[in-house]
Amino acid sequence: MTSALLSLSALLTASALAAPAAGAAPHNDHPAGVPAGWERVAGADLTHITGASGRQQSPSAPASASVRQQPLSGSGGSASAPADESGPLAIKSVRNGKFTATEVNYAAPNTGVLRARSTAVTGAWESFAFEWDEAGQTYAIKSLANNRYVAVEKNFTGQAQNTLRARSTTAGGWERFEVFHNEDLNLYALRSTLNNLFVAMENSYTGSLQYTLRARSADVTGSWEQFDLYNIVG
Repeated sequence: MTSALLSLSALLTASALAAPAAGAAPHNDHPAGVPAGWERVAGADLTHITGASGRQQSPSAPASASVRQQPLSGSGGSASAPADESGPLAIKSVRNGKFTATEVNYAAPNTGVLRARSTAVTGAWESFAFEWDEAGQTYAIKSLANNRYVAVEKNFTGQAQNTLRARSTTAGGWERFEVFHNEDLNLYALRSTLNNLFVAMENSYTGSLQYTLRARSADVTGSWEQFDLYNIVG
């Protein structure tokens, strides 16, 4: 199946990939715990994409795919549906420019681990549903590769601690995330509400856990914690 990838970021002509300065003071009007330059994304802001093209085909997308940017609600766009009705999303790491896949064929205990290792969205492996919970004001992320919710493995040890795994049939405290958007960078960050840490892509790991997504960063320090989200149409 050939899929078109539509970026969910705000419409900008260019995106600077530089991270906020380390130790920068937060804005006075920013809620506690929110990094400077970042805003929490509510359910109505991750919407079904219907707009026109904002940038041309991505080098990482299939040759026949198109990549478009569309304004978020509150940034000049209009909301048409919550995230869980918007169709599958792809999660692309800024650090290595690759899409996140669910490793359903990995053996236990790493079955379903999330890794940014795909150069293109080829199907369900790289497809995720973001489901908004109005009461908790958080998202649950479901992998369409195995229809399991993504959990943070807080009890794992060593390099596997806090890895993201699509292994849960229901969404509880282990499976809840906040989504943040940076308008200047035109990028997203994910934070686990289980341990209040941001998701990073482990580019320096070797072996089977290379490029693993882990909720382990206290702040968004750079491209390790920065992602782009794409709506998959096709």
